[in-house]
Amino acid sequence: MTISELGQAITTQVSRVIQGQEQTVEHLLVCLLARGHVLLEGVPGLAKTLLAKCLAHTLGGEFKRVQFTPDLMPSDVTGTNVFDPGSAQFHLRRGPVFTDLLLADEVNRTPPKTQSALLEAMEERSVTIDGISHALPHGFFVIATQNPIEHEGTYPLPEAQLDRFLMKSVLDYPTLEQERDVLRLHDRGMDPHDIVAAGVEQVAQLADLQAAQASVRDIKVRDEVLDYILHVVRRTRQIPQVIVGGSPRAAVALMACSKVTAALRGRDFVTPDDVRDVTLPVLRHRLILQPEAELEQLTADRILNSVLAAVEVPR
Repeated sequence: MTISELGQAITTQVSRVIQGQEQTVEHLLVCLLARGHVLLEGVPGLAKTLLAKCLAHTLGGEFKRVQFTPDLMPSDVTGTNVFDPGSAQFHLRRGPVFTDLLLADEVNRTPPKTQSALLEAMEERSVTIDGISHALPHGFFVIATQNPIEHEGTYPLPEAQLDRFLMKSVLDYPTLEQERDVLRLHDRGMDPHDIVAAGVEQVAQLADLQAAQASVRDIKVRDEVLDYILHVVRRTRQIPQVIVGGSPRAAVALMACSKVTAALRGRDFVTPDDVRDVTLPVLRHRLILQPEAELEQLTADRILNSVLAAVEVPR
């Protein structure tokens, strides 16, 4: 199964129960195939949890969800060693992070101490408990969500944590027709808690995913496109309203996502359009703006669009 065939098969299954989020589904696939993690931002009720469950089911992977709350402790995420009086030994009680796909729901509702419990897991794909490192599954993938309209009782993710996410995808409301389709699905009795009954099928194995991830390395990037990526990222460091622009790691992330995007579109080479299409989700959460930028109604997306307009596109 090629990457484009895998992507199409997954998208077809997810669209059985979710309408209007095709772009977010593509972002999830890009991050999954690039072995990164994704941050989903959107108001409640846009099917973020359902989207994560459907993705895990289509691949036959294990899915776990953690509802992040102010009283959540790091050990509630990673696990802890528990003493067994019968054997007089400590045994590891694994936390929900030991899974294939982890949904960190409302990740900005828990304090930084618990947020940081995900740092090692996301970067190293392992967790350290009582000085012993434990490997996570090869396909470990984090989908974190946050609500953009509520700020009371939340803890904004620090820059170090944001940089662990390959993409930040912003969900919007579906169109009128798409929302009508959602109502029709529920009118016919669809239960979002039973996606199998709703018609979502497994279309691949985790081994297929690993093979697809490995084949991304074969996607070619011409020197002209490589320079285009560099010019876009370096340009973000020259904007007066930006305190911190894209880092070299951001350039690597942009290239990796561009390669996966090309593969999903059935090509073995990257075009400038592939780069442009993933620039906003890859870079929007990596820019730190000047405080006065908000007064000027500037956002990271507006700045990135101006960067894309200013950088010459190679032919």
